[in-house]
Amino acid sequence: MRPTGRLHLGNYHGALRNWIELQYQYECFFFVADWHMLTTGYDDTSQLQEHTRDVLIDWLAAGLNPGVATLFVQSHVPEHAELHLLLSMVTPLGWLERVPSYKDQQEQLKEKDLATYGFLGYPLLQSADILVYRAAYVPVGEDQVAHVELARETARRFNHLYGKEPDFEAKAERAVKGLGGRNATNYRQLRRRYQESGDKEALERAQALVHSNSRITLADRERLLGFLEGSGVSILAEPQVLLTATPKVPGLDGRKMSKSYGNTIGLREEPEAVVQKLRTMQTDPARVRRTDPGDPDKCPVWDLHKIYSDEATRNWASAGCRSAGIGCLDCKQPLIERIVEEINGMRRRAQEFEDNPELVRSIVAEGGGKAREAARQTLDEVRRAMHLRAD
Repeated sequence: MRPTGRLHLGNYHGALRNWIELQYQYECFFFVADWHMLTTGYDDTSQLQEHTRDVLIDWLAAGLNPGVATLFVQSHVPEHAELHLLLSMVTPLGWLERVPSYKDQQEQLKEKDLATYGFLGYPLLQSADILVYRAAYVPVGEDQVAHVELARETARRFNHLYGKEPDFEAKAERAVKGLGGRNATNYRQLRRRYQESGDKEALERAQALVHSNSRITLADRERLLGFLEGSGVSILAEPQVLLTATPKVPGLDGRKMSKSYGNTIGLREEPEAVVQKLRTMQTDPARVRRTDPGDPDKCPVWDLHKIYSDEATRNWASAGCRSAGIGCLDCKQPLIERIVEEINGMRRRAQEFEDNPELVRSIVAEGGGKAREAARQTLDEVRRAMHLRAD
């Protein structure tokens, strides 16, 4: 996430809540993208440190656990920048210009001068962010799929250019023998079927055969996987999209909740302010009077019921709205109680970190160390493949 200040319910339900679940299913890396913030906010960096700290505290208060996930700040891991630089040497300019958000953001942020090298290249920096950890999956919504596809194309191009090691085929053939008699025979047959007829089932079976063999080295595993597809060693892994369900989180004015619209409810906002905001939140415009029936599907409050209310409460709210049996304030009351309860919990958990800034610094330092260790391994192989290292 880019550090634009304290997070709001749209950030929480749109991404953060999903991250909290994913951290217990995968090895996860989460970072505050302060370099990405500079791509559009380079003209005023005076609050960057404060905003970075706010995001980290919001993460911890919401439930990201530094005991199981790696939390860090992007600029603390310079390997991101080095990989971005190296990838920029081989990435066609047209790939960046066709990213959908490139022209969209220039249109939306007309007041800013975005005719910069950094803004054009930010999708490639995103690719480096992903590829430096050899990520298997990237949790995104539909609007970010194009960015992950760019990372895949970038990895593919890099592997094509630099994935051929000296005597690759001879080393791959020795690796095939290392699979053992029967497995080696199966591998050769499946490889032939895939390369001669494009049999994807054969490819998947061969890949499974390689992954399940614990006798071969990691280097030989990479050679065998590359040999299957007629390529070379896969230095950079091609990430897959992990599409995440993103509920619609309406802002106070019915539009998408966003700081730029000034329609947000903060994760650590004062309870009294939250109550007041929700009580005055826009509802179905057709309900001019208390006795007018409404349509929940045209009311942004209904989208909050979908997130916070159980089935019985939703049924009560829907029926009462359509029949004018309840007023809009009646409809909002269960939401007010649930949202205030949730925010109060986050405020209590955040207080520990606000009172102890050294604790936040130590979490970030430890996370940055773990991230750098993983990133260095990738950069070592990248440098070696590009002959930037002698060994």
